[in-house]
Order: sequence, then C-alpha cells, then structure tokens
Amino acid sequence: MPTGGGVELIAAVDLRGGRVVRLHRGDFDRETVYADDPVAVAQRWAQEGAGRLHVVDLDGAVAGRQMQLRMAGRIVEAVDIPVQLAGGLRDGPAVADALAAGADRVVLGTALLERPGWAKELLAKHGEARVAAALDVRAGQAVGHGWGRAGILDALDALHQLREAGITIFAVTAIERDGTMQGPDIAMLEGIRSAAPDARMIASGGIRNVDDLIALRSIGMAGAILGTALYSGSIRLHDALAALTPQGER
Repeated sequence: MPTGGGVELIAAVDLRGGRVVRLHRGDFDRETVYADDPVAVAQRWAQEGAGRLHVVDLDGAVAGRQMQLRMAGRIVEAVDIPVQLAGGLRDGPAVADALAAGADRVVLGTALLERPGWAKELLAKHGEARVAAALDVRAGQAVGHGWGRAGILDALDALHQLREAGITIFAVTAIERDGTMQGPDIAMLEGIRSAAPDARMIASGGIRNVDDLIALRSIGMAGAILGTALYSGSIRLHDALAALTPQGER
C-alpha cells in the first residue's frame, strides 16, 4: 500500500445523511458538505494515492448504532485499498457486521473507553490488526458519544488501559484542531506516542500541509488521517507521497 516515508496516508470519508461532510472541531452544527456521492469521493482518493480510507459513520456515532453500513460496503467494493470503519460500533454484532462488509479494520471509541476489557474479547476473535482504538482528545480527556459529551477518561489513563488489554493500533484525534487547518497538536500527540512507544499511532486533527506530515513522521506517527486538507486542496496526495518518500525508494 502507498506510504510516505513510513507514514501511511489515510483519506477521511465522513458520512452524514448519505453525503460526505467535514465537521469543525467535532461540532455537528458546523458542518461543511463536500459531496453527495461518497463512492466517487472514495474512488478519487484511492486513485490519487491514499494508502487507506477512514470511513466514519457520523450518524451512527450519535445514534450509537450503525447507520451507514450499506454505503460503507459500497465504498469497500469500489476501491482496491484497505478501508477502516468507525462510528456507531458499540457491540460485538456491529463489529462483526462491519468486518463482514469488507472493512480491513474497525476503529472503536465510546465502547472501548467505557469497557476497556472488551478489547481482549475482540482481539481474540478478530486479531489485533483488525481492531483499533480511537482516542478523541479534548483538554486531555478521551471523549466518546460522537464527541458530544464530556470526557470519559483521562486520555493517558485510557491509553494505558487499552494497551494492557492488548490494543496495538490507536487513532488519536485532537478534537480542538479537527477541521481547523491550524496544524496538528504535536505536543499532545508526542505525549501519547511516548506513553506507548510500542503501539502504532495514527494522527488526526488539524493537518494542513506536507510540513505537518513531516513533523508527524519525526515524532514517530505511523499514519495520518487527512480530511479538510484533502478536500480544500491544501494537500495533494501525489505531492505528499513524493515529498515524504526517500529518493531511492521512488
């Protein structure tokens, strides 16, 4: 799969009401609609060089159950790169349905924050490569329930509990930076990274240009989820891959 100098470039496809949208700082009242055809958007990012898609069921994140599984399945069928699904995955059957729909990996937030021990069951059944934890961080707290409630746990406490349960892949989002194009929260990400140096960390929130991607690589991020920067044209996948890949590997 395409990577840029060890950093997997992951394109976000956030679904709400059947459309592709972006939220500003996780606020559902501050939504920008980018497209009415999620499949076409997914195909575009795959063709342009994304190593993976991050498909988020925003309706499901709020409702607490999957609302966009059929659309997610259509996206999986339409692209030839891995797709990870997030949003509304709160129980075993929901996880099984997402994986059966063709997801390469599920990303779980609320359910794992509330029941970290559940991770052991999921990993035993599906394998550690197919289950990731979402650490959506606001003011040092890991937030769940579609980002609409106060923090569930201190982010570092959540990280330690989930690592002890066996989770090795984390998608870490700086909520206050998400959709702002203000740059990633390097200090927060570096703190999370240093607290679990053996885990695979994927950064999200505020990424605006190739320099940000280089900075994320320098602190050991294994991947970066690109949202507003892609949709606004601030980052072009081909250029990012070229800038991040050592000349001898091109």
